[in-house]
Amino acid sequence: MLVVGTEAPSFTLPDEEGNLHSLSDFKGKWVVLYFYPKDNTPGCTTEACSVRDVYDALLAQGAVVIGISKDSPQSHKKFKQKYNLPFYLLSDESTQTMQTYGAWGEKTMYGKKVMGTIRCTYIIGPDGIIRKVFPKVQPEGHGEEVLNFLKNSK
Repeated sequence: MLVVGTEAPSFTLPDEEGNLHSLSDFKGKWVVLYFYPKDNTPGCTTEACSVRDVYDALLAQGAVVIGISKDSPQSHKKFKQKYNLPFYLLSDESTQTMQTYGAWGEKTMYGKKVMGTIRCTYIIGPDGIIRKVFPKVQPEGHGEEVLNFLKNSK
């Protein structure tokens, strides 16, 4: 995991339409960057909807929201449409960006060690510096947790 006070590593990844987005595109804004395991799974849907439900308030705080998983752009498109998700979902099929951010690694699933996405969120300041790390996100209520941090950091 990266730590508070370090510069957020750059990345360029495709969205659900295949359009490329880079972290540098959002310089001057707060960036809520969250990594999640898989579209249309219970925990990931709960987390995405939690963020969706406070999205307008996050925008009012000057933030953009970017979700990243290793799902394909086509999977993201269906997920966004099904749950009316208004924010960016980027595809990191190679897991390179997830590895850079410490969001890919060994975890335990059903008693077995497997490699996979580690659910975590970074809040990046307008200057590109990591201001907050949520290393073990609980999906329910995560949007409110992020919003509260942003409200109190201004």
